[in-house]
Amino acid sequence: MTQAVRHDSMRARNLGVVLGEVRRSGPITRAALAEITGLTKTTVSKMVGDLIDAGMVTESGALRDGERGRPGTAVTLSGERVAALGLEINVDYLSACVVDLTLSVRLRYTQAVDNRTASPVETLAHLQKLFHKAVDEARSEGLSIAGSTLAVPGPVDGGRLHSAPNLGWHDVRVGELLNFPAAVDNEANLAALGELWFGSGPGDFLHVSGEIGIGAGLVVGGALFRGARGLAGELGHVIVSPEGPSCRCGGRGCLEQYAGQEALLRAAGLGGGPAGIPELLERLHAGETRALEACACAGQALGIALTSAIHLTDPGTIVLGGIFAPLFPWIRDPVHETMTARLAMMRHAVPELTVSRLGGDAATLGAAGQVIHRVIADPWTHVVTGRTGPGPR
Repeated sequence: MTQAVRHDSMRARNLGVVLGEVRRSGPITRAALAEITGLTKTTVSKMVGDLIDAGMVTESGALRDGERGRPGTAVTLSGERVAALGLEINVDYLSACVVDLTLSVRLRYTQAVDNRTASPVETLAHLQKLFHKAVDEARSEGLSIAGSTLAVPGPVDGGRLHSAPNLGWHDVRVGELLNFPAAVDNEANLAALGELWFGSGPGDFLHVSGEIGIGAGLVVGGALFRGARGLAGELGHVIVSPEGPSCRCGGRGCLEQYAGQEALLRAAGLGGGPAGIPELLERLHAGETRALEACACAGQALGIALTSAIHLTDPGTIVLGGIFAPLFPWIRDPVHETMTARLAMMRHAVPELTVSRLGGDAATLGAAGQVIHRVIADPWTHVVTGRTGPGPR
């Protein structure tokens, strides 16, 4: 029995090594895989065969490894069977996306829902319907959902949401309330991972996620920095003005009270809800003074908060996402000017300020991408279950 366990453990490890190298270097031949991984050609051929049977890789075309020898068959990741589901709960909406093993987006859903007054049980019941809709449609396309991750707007520890002031949720064990299998993580952290895997790519950067609340995720050396208990990144509750307005978190003068979605719309003389930002954009394009002033004030407040973040973390780049992406042309200058003025005595230059191309999809993409990266690191379970047949499970 001990020998069998060790054998399976080694096979599982080797599968992860081979699949990981296909992701990094593919398309790649079996011979090249053996050379890079240090495994025998026989072992690599067996691993590739198992991965093909599980629908995780495919072979097609001829690929020459070097100047000599016959060309081999190219091994690449397959997006035809294994997929992941990313979900998000936000104040104004629920969203989901399905991503296949190649990180290609196959399905997207956004459902406008006012979750401000809803209990966790009510909101999660709506989310369950969205979950099953996504799984069923993925199955109809021949995809099997290998796992799912849920993004929530607040700090998470072990599936427990400590506080989501904009939802009115406190100390909610979201993982235990779900009626479907899903990991639970902070929206801003997952948005940063979405930016890493689907947006700007590798590098050290601070991703700022602007919605009703404001969160941030710090990526260092291609990995997310979570802090001692996974609670890092609450940029929205950095104090901009100690005597400022009260915040739902219990503090005063937090960044969210100046640059959060509701604060921005209020300053521009607009109502909230899903139509608020599009209407604000219309007024900005028309050059309306009050709308321009609201963005300038929000940008200055964001610049103050980011100055503190720069002093603490020294990011190479700051990426603005969420509602800050469409508003970037109007908030970029006040953010940059504020940071420059406050950092001039300490630095020759401020970090590069860029806009995310992912917009509001960053968190769901990061949530789905997190599952895909787990599958690639440890494909054993999916290889074993995938032998039962080529269709979705």
